Amino acid sequence: MLQVISVLGALAILGAYAANLFGWVNPSNLSYSVANFLGSAVLTVIAVIDQQIGFILLEGTWALVSLWGIFSVLRGGGAPGTPG
Repeated sequence: MLQVISVLGALAILGAYAANLFGWVNPSNLSYSVANFLGSAVLTVIAVIDQQIGFILLEGTWALVSLWGIFSVLRGGGAPGTPG
């Protein structure tokens, strides 16, 4: 079951990344940051359960940066690093 959950988390991150590359969304879209946050938060929990320190660091940082992006978009300033 953890494998299925981790695959869904990875797909959320990869889906946001692919959508950005194909020009369907950009980092200033709330959906981009939310997909990244949800995917990385799920993978962080899985990494904690599996005691994978490197992945906890990677995914935990990804989640925090994505959360910052969510707050930036909700404040009306766009995601960090984007004009607006």
